[in-house]
Amino acid sequence: QVQLVESGGGLVQAGGSLRLSCAASGRSFSNYAMGWFRQAPRKERRFVAAISWSGASTYYADSVKGRFTISRDNAKNTVYLQMNSLNSEDTADYYCAARSFRGVIRGPMDVGAVDYWGKGTLVTVSS
Repeated sequence: QVQLVESGGGLVQAGGSLRLSCAASGRSFSNYAMGWFRQAPRKERRFVAAISWSGASTYYADSVKGRFTISRDNAKNTVYLQMNSLNSEDTADYYCAARSFRGVIRGPMDVGAVDYWGKGTLVTVSS
């Protein structure tokens, strides 16, 4: 069992930055690939970024590539999402996800493949 708790969301002006954190509890954090998803009002949950168990491989949605950076610290059982150059289209609830997988990340993490979800943290970008 893995519990995920996100933090770091809030209100930011367009062009600004935020850093989300996701703290994991439970055993064997390093057995999990980690991801971030987001869900805007009245829209489906969508993939944002993923990172392999070791941190060696990452993958990003085209909409955030070059602006967002996912990273992890296995010693702290924490995954991060650094978000820069934010715009109004980034406004959403952001969810941390864990998938039991120790391979290389070669594509987006599928919603259906996620084993554990956090409860989300709201990011609001004002224009």
